[in-house]
Amino acid sequence: MSAQQAGPSSYFVPGPSQWPVLAGVALLVTMLGASGWVNGQSWGPYVNAAGLLAVLLVLYRWFGDAIAESEGGKYSARIDISYRWSMAWFIFSEVMFFAGFFGALFYARSITMPWLADLDHKLLWPDFAGQWGSVGPAGTVESFATMGPFPIPTINTALLLTSGVTLTISHHALRAGHRMQTAFWLFATIMLGAVFMGFQAYEYSHAYSELNLKLTSGIYGSTFFMLTGFHGFHVTLGAIMLSVMLYRVLKGHFTPEQHFGFEGAAWYWHFVDVVWLGLYVVVYWL
Repeated sequence: MSAQQAGPSSYFVPGPSQWPVLAGVALLVTMLGASGWVNGQSWGPYVNAAGLLAVLLVLYRWFGDAIAESEGGKYSARIDISYRWSMAWFIFSEVMFFAGFFGALFYARSITMPWLADLDHKLLWPDFAGQWGSVGPAGTVESFATMGPFPIPTINTALLLTSGVTLTISHHALRAGHRMQTAFWLFATIMLGAVFMGFQAYEYSHAYSELNLKLTSGIYGSTFFMLTGFHGFHVTLGAIMLSVMLYRVLKGHFTPEQHFGFEGAAWYWHFVDVVWLGLYVVVYWL
């Protein structure tokens, strides 16, 4: 945020806006298109694409208004606190989101698998060993190979850890007033995230073509792709957020004292890094 012109105790209240209504309509069109698409309607993909385009346009204009308000000096210290709490609660909701998937993995691996392999079930499934990555007690899932930590997951771990370092350097440069250093290290962070996604795309291709590991490969396949896939989506979203921050840095929007837009995106990126460390240990090593 730019230097504030509003008083420290003031609280800016925006005027009536059309963006919430338009966002609701765009989301409705998006979901109508998606429902038609999954039900085999020829118009479904086109309506879904139109709805997504409308959502992106509304978000672009809506966030543009918020940026203009910030750069116009309308945000006080109380607004800054509101944004910080909002971002903190948003990240907490994301923590709970991933906690649900980690919980499903723990339940399937540590509770369900031993339970299906105990003596009470030997008569039903005598050949079932209850080892993680099995094809199920009835053998209805095609054989597949599990995913190990080498080499791509380990490389991706190094990439994300390095991106956390480059982002921290960029933040310190911004606080010191070194705008070009801020932009350089922020760009490096975005590139590391892009390389991460490239490696994950290759990993998925390898899993499908060589390991026969798919989303339909029992509980192992579903938990693997849900956890890593949603994390990849969050990396993509975080890279988009950082790209917007890079654009704003180059436009001269932030000051060493007021730059919560940058900080909020950085919080999100560090959260994504921490989630990956959990994934790397639980999904690939254990």
